[in-house]
Amino acid sequence: MADIRDQVRERYARAATQVGATSGCCGSDSATSCGGPNAPEVDERFGAALYAAHDTDALPVEAVAASLGCGNPLLVADLREGERVLDLGSGGGIDVLLSARRVGPTGFAHGVDMTDEMLELARANAAKAGATNVAFHRGTIEDLPLPDASVDVVISNCVVNLSPDKPAVLAEAFRVLVPGGRLGISDVVAEDHLSPEQRAERGSYVGCIAGALSRGEYLDGLAAAGFLDATVTFTHPVADGMHGAIVQARRPGA
Repeated sequence: MADIRDQVRERYARAATQVGATSGCCGSDSATSCGGPNAPEVDERFGAALYAAHDTDALPVEAVAASLGCGNPLLVADLREGERVLDLGSGGGIDVLLSARRVGPTGFAHGVDMTDEMLELARANAAKAGATNVAFHRGTIEDLPLPDASVDVVISNCVVNLSPDKPAVLAEAFRVLVPGGRLGISDVVAEDHLSPEQRAERGSYVGCIAGALSRGEYLDGLAAAGFLDATVTFTHPVADGMHGAIVQARRPGA
């Protein structure tokens, strides 16, 4: 587990220091894919290309350039004025800043990330955006630095697949949600017929492919954590038998 986490941290630290990139790290094993003069064209399967221009136009260019996700979790999170939101693996802060805008001044958006370089970038982006209802916390998504029942919505963008301990991630998301709270995340998900070995053949762990759960594994994991009404909806292909997906569920309660 420690080895996987170190690989992920190294990859995303490099991405944070190369925010001039035109595409994200996910889905590529190339050492140049995270930025710099050799960065490839925008990969439509990952990164800022999955956001509408009217959402990102008002954000710092660094926040958009550092987007490494496989979807737009805000499209399914149904954020409302005054809500408290937590983004798992917040990276350069794009989803936290967009969430803060949606929940308004009476709401609040938290981000958790384990990479110091990403946290520094996210805080700088928040300052440039003039966002005052945000906070970025250092920590892992398997051990969240937030109290029980402290947020209304948990979002995440192509990060759960990177965790070496996914049951812990889902349990922590459940813990920090208030009763009735919602989970709405984007992730890479495999078709049920693909074995873990077959998923690894299609891409690396740090490239968001090898560590992906299957649809059935995701649903079983959400149920084991205590979630209800779980759904996994494929949105676009990212590899043979692998898809960007929307994952939704809710914590039971009022």
